[in-house]
Amino acid sequence: MNCIEFHRVKLAEPRRLPAPAQAHAAQCAACAAFAKSVDEDERELEQVLATPVPDGLADGILLGVHAQRQAWKAWALAASLLVAVALGLAAYLLRSPEGDQYARLAIEHVALEPESFTTLHGADAQALGEMIRTSGGGTLKAPLGTIRYVKLCPVDTGTGWHIVFETPDGLATLLIVPGKPPALLQRASSSEWNALVRPTRNGYYAVVMPSAAKTAQVDRLVRERIDWGT
Repeated sequence: MNCIEFHRVKLAEPRRLPAPAQAHAAQCAACAAFAKSVDEDERELEQVLATPVPDGLADGILLGVHAQRQAWKAWALAASLLVAVALGLAAYLLRSPEGDQYARLAIEHVALEPESFTTLHGADAQALGEMIRTSGGGTLKAPLGTIRYVKLCPVDTGTGWHIVFETPDGLATLLIVPGKPPALLQRASSSEWNALVRPTRNGYYAVVMPSAAKTAQVDRLVRERIDWGT
């Protein structure tokens, strides 16, 4: 079990961790701290729910929040949609074959970080070239396009770069993950995303787009403009 899978399992069932998750937490300090934080939140929620409500307080609260009712409805809808996405991803991951593990994780990462498509936090070509050199062992030969989003994210092997850049086919996601590379190229699809994972000398990179055709086109662009030294 990796860190992303542990977070998903802990959030889904805070009070009941399966044996693989317990074993992972025993060896991973970051996930153990995450689990402790979730447990503390659960205890605080229990205390709040167990506190008796004074007479008349409910009426006062209803009067005070009447103007904010629509905002709370919107928040509840957003929360329900997020839960639906998480449950859908969990079901998708459980029924997918093991040979596409890294591609499936790439899709999950993109689906759970939607702000990467709306937040502008770019980098110039020099900075991008240094990221590619230090994390993936590659050399940037030509610009990929306008970089809109760059973030160092937790991945199954530690940390990796999450990059979003503009292409003629729309915004493309490139994940650069150092570590042990997968043995073979991997592909995976969900209802919204398609991913391709290609091993490199120092790990792997993943391209995520809405369709297999667009993923292949962006992968071709990446291989033309980045020399991975393989």
